[in-house]
Amino acid sequence: MAQTRQVMGNLRVALAEAGATVEDVVFVRVLVASSERSELVDAWQTFRDDFGDHDPPATLQGVTVLGYPDQLVEVEAVAAVSG
Repeated sequence: MAQTRQVMGNLRVALAEAGATVEDVVFVRVLVASSERSELVDAWQTFRDDFGDHDPPATLQGVTVLGYPDQLVEVEAVAAVSG
């Protein structure tokens, strides 16, 4: 899912600006505006591919609608960095 790849790229930028990487992420929530399980699985696989071997606790949830027009995917991530 192209939008998921874009969201994951945006997440990496936001993490970098905070001095973090995906390896610092301790929790993730992936929200997908769809009732189709296959679309949730596609978004989840894109997320998993992006995070590689790092496997933080995560939740995948299908929702009716997200906040912006044409928004299909939202990723919430919590990172822990020392500093």
